[in-house]
Amino acid sequence: MADGALSERPPTENEVRLASEAARALAGALTPTGLPFSVCKNGDKTEVALPPALGQLVLDVLTHVARGEMITLIPYGAELTTKEAADLLNVSRPFLVKLLDQGEIGFHKVGSHRRIRSEDILAYKAERDLERKRTLKELQKLGQEFDAP
Repeated sequence: MADGALSERPPTENEVRLASEAARALAGALTPTGLPFSVCKNGDKTEVALPPALGQLVLDVLTHVARGEMITLIPYGAELTTKEAADLLNVSRPFLVKLLDQGEIGFHKVGSHRRIRSEDILAYKAERDLERKRTLKELQKLGQEFDAP
C-alpha cells in the first residue's frame, strides 16, 4: 500500500482498479433521489443514502482516481499556503509569489507567511484559462486566414 494522500502522489494500480470497480457499481445505483449503498464492517451492515449532489461528488472522485489522476479537494473558503496554491495552478512557488507581489492575486499574511483564499486562486485560474482559450481562438483564426487561398 502506498503512503501519502492522493493529492501528493498518483494512485497505485490497485487503487485505480478498485476505484474503477467502485465507480461502476455506484454509478448504477445513483438515482435522481440519491445514492443508496451499504457499508459492512465486522459483520455489521449500515445503510447509507447520500443526496444526489454528494453521490455525484463521490462518483467524480472515484472517476478521477480510476483514470490514475491525483486529486485534491479544496473547501470553498479555505486558506491555502503558497505551495498549495502553486500546485493548484501548476506553477512554481516563486512564480506564484511573483504574482502575489504584483497584485495579480489577493493574499494576506499570517505572521510572515502568505495565505491565499481558495476562491481567489480559483478565480485567477478561471480567468487565466479563459484568456488562454481566447488567445488560442485568435491564433486559430490567424492560421486559417494565413492558409486561405
